[in-house]
Amino acid sequence: MKKQLLRKLSLTQLLNHQGTTQFNKSMNAFDLIALGVGAVVGTGIFILPGTVAALHAGPAIVFSFIFAAIVCAFSALCYSELSSSIPVAGSAYTYSYVLFGEMIAWMVGWSLLLEYGLAVAAVATGWSAYFQSLIEGFGIHLPKALSGSFSPADGTFINLPAIFIIVLLAAVLSMGIKESNRLNKAMVFIKIGIILLFLAVGVFYVKPENWQPFAPFGFKGILTGAALVIFAYLGFDSVSSAAEEVKNPQKNMPIGIIGTLVICTILYVAVSLVLTGIVPYTELNVGNPVAYAMEMVNQDWVFGVISLGAVISMMTVIFVMMYGGTRLVYSFARDGMLPKILSEIHPRRKIPLKNTWIYALFVSLFAGFIPIDKLAELVNIGTLIAFAAVSIGVIVARKMKIEGLKEGFKVPLFPIVPILSFILCIFMITQLSKFTMLTCLIWMIAGLVVYFVYGRKHSALNKE
Repeated sequence: MKKQLLRKLSLTQLLNHQGTTQFNKSMNAFDLIALGVGAVVGTGIFILPGTVAALHAGPAIVFSFIFAAIVCAFSALCYSELSSSIPVAGSAYTYSYVLFGEMIAWMVGWSLLLEYGLAVAAVATGWSAYFQSLIEGFGIHLPKALSGSFSPADGTFINLPAIFIIVLLAAVLSMGIKESNRLNKAMVFIKIGIILLFLAVGVFYVKPENWQPFAPFGFKGILTGAALVIFAYLGFDSVSSAAEEVKNPQKNMPIGIIGTLVICTILYVAVSLVLTGIVPYTELNVGNPVAYAMEMVNQDWVFGVISLGAVISMMTVIFVMMYGGTRLVYSFARDGMLPKILSEIHPRRKIPLKNTWIYALFVSLFAGFIPIDKLAELVNIGTLIAFAAVSIGVIVARKMKIEGLKEGFKVPLFPIVPILSFILCIFMITQLSKFTMLTCLIWMIAGLVVYFVYGRKHSALNKE
């Protein structure tokens, strides 16, 4: 029994199987960075700099973002090594299957499924609120019954816009990775353009006296801020899901992952500096601080553009998280852990088409009927579990002699960086609420039930 649960996937077998799936290898380093920025720079850049500055860090939130980036950089380096040496779809799940064995891999993948699925549902719910606010400016009002999650007491029964955006982006993904990647890059360019517009206009309204005192809550406030804003970076791991669709993954995967982190950090720090320079940090505890700052300096046209930018930003996050989720489900099915229909590749479009629609429709039910905000922290705990597994995985990969392991990027200062990454991930998990821990435990138990009832028996390794 123990031997069965810890059986490992042969990397040579996995790479041979990869050759039969015929994914379209069309992505380069630039495409990966666009994918990563699309996942990471979402509502966080329009909300977190204001609220965290007001309540925890003051203008020193710039140091909070830098500290959080350093923490994420440890995990990013570990992801870079494994994604370049094991260049297959499935991210942390596949790495764990090769390095730790089947049952541990399933649980890591199950936690990632939590991240991707709830992230799509939660962001779609947020997108719905911003979208309704935007169209109300043009005098268009949706019926209340169709505008929110199931809550008869409040008069809402289904969040139709949230379902609509998931179905729309599933249709985009269904066009094929080359075509959908073009649209994602266009949305990312628009998003960055709007952020640069805010910086270009806002810099003329900065008052240096608003930066005094720079760290009103002291060093403790900076650390507290870092613990909160670290979640603004989560999502760069979705870049590793694209490994099977990348040209020269040994070179391009590390550039994509680390490049994403560098660009996002620069954007977060720049927005935080300008924002706290325009408006005193004590006044930034509002739902839309970036747009609010433009309103305060009577730049109403920029206010409108930023509201549109928030809608586009959330679309790119939904798109990339859906992409990562469908590739993870594909990996489960490829290995026999879920029904084979989910791993079928469309002969012309070279994507898991049935998987994309089944996944999108399933997640849209959560977005349409469940108030997802109470479960938002679960996105973070799922990600941190995967980060911890990847950190230890680098150490195991170096110590084991794995046949077929590719020569790619190597984590510097080994084994200090992977160990620090693991410790920091566990520390961040301990900072989450008891409710999150309990709900995650229930999710993991459900995962074990699925594994023992279906996955263990139907696993490709079991058939061998």
